[in-house]
Amino acid sequence: MTQYDIKARSGLPNEMQALLRTLPRDGWKDHPNFARSIQNWMGAHQMFRDLATLVREDTESFLGQSLEDTAYAARLARFGNLLVGNLHGHHGWEDRAFFPELEAADPRFARGLEMLETDHQELDVLLDRLTIKGNRVVQLAALEPAQMATEAGDLHGIITQVGGFLHRHLTDEEDLAVPILLHHALRG
Repeated sequence: MTQYDIKARSGLPNEMQALLRTLPRDGWKDHPNFARSIQNWMGAHQMFRDLATLVREDTESFLGQSLEDTAYAARLARFGNLLVGNLHGHHGWEDRAFFPELEAADPRFARGLEMLETDHQELDVLLDRLTIKGNRVVQLAALEPAQMATEAGDLHGIITQVGGFLHRHLTDEEDLAVPILLHHALRG
């Protein structure tokens, strides 16, 4: 089995783009098999990208002293929790139900789906780091606000990493899954 370096990978490996070449991204929405379920799944992906950006931008605003500490802590608790909780649920569903469905429809892409599941494991590690650091920042808002900036600086590095990872992973996931869905008329 080919191993793919998650951190070095900049896109879907070439051998996993067979259907993407015949069903390119710019034609998906006009394809007769592009179902509402596909649109909703991709909408969830966009929500994850947006939440990661929001947490990063809020952290930058706090560090730049344009967002007050209690407001930042409240937003971080709310939007950080939404990001982490929904990502865990979404990826758990993909690993248990969605990817097996795709693999059964087109076994040629089993290795690509395994690669995406490995991404999920790596993302879980990042999300755990984000949760621990985010919880620390939120706690400091009540316990020791003067220490928040140091911890928020560390959090900024983590959420930037999460955002970059998500952008690459979600794009890879869509580039592999949507052509399979369209080609095999799944989820319609």
